[in-house]
Amino acid sequence: MTIQERDYNPSVSLGSKIGMFAGGAVVTQATNRTTGVTINALSGAITTNNTSLAAEGAASFVVTNNSVEVGDVVLVSQRSGAVGVMTDVVVIAVAAGSFTLAVMNGNVAAGTAETGAIIVNFIVLKAVSA
Repeated sequence: MTIQERDYNPSVSLGSKIGMFAGGAVVTQATNRTTGVTINALSGAITTNNTSLAAEGAASFVVTNNSVEVGDVVLVSQRSGAVGVMTDVVVIAVAAGSFTLAVMNGNVAAGTAETGAIIVNFIVLKAVSA
């Protein structure tokens, strides 16, 4: 499909927010960085536990979410909370009813331990599995 100039309608408004879902859910991880969380929503925020994560260390945890299907795409971004500038949060697996996140401290061996409670925004994009 090609969108031509005549198809553009500037009077069509998406409102003040662009996104799939307004009013997502929130959850806070208890105990440590490998403790799983449950958040049954298509978008939201997860606050990680602030247990120390050594330089060059990683921890993963399962996010149980009944909105997720095996073919979906889960996008994440760090909102705030990381202490180290080399800390990253990524999706490492998607399954029916869950996805798995990894928190990785990319600081060199003698570097800073990650001790922040990281707030991770997420959104589930519904997709069809081939």
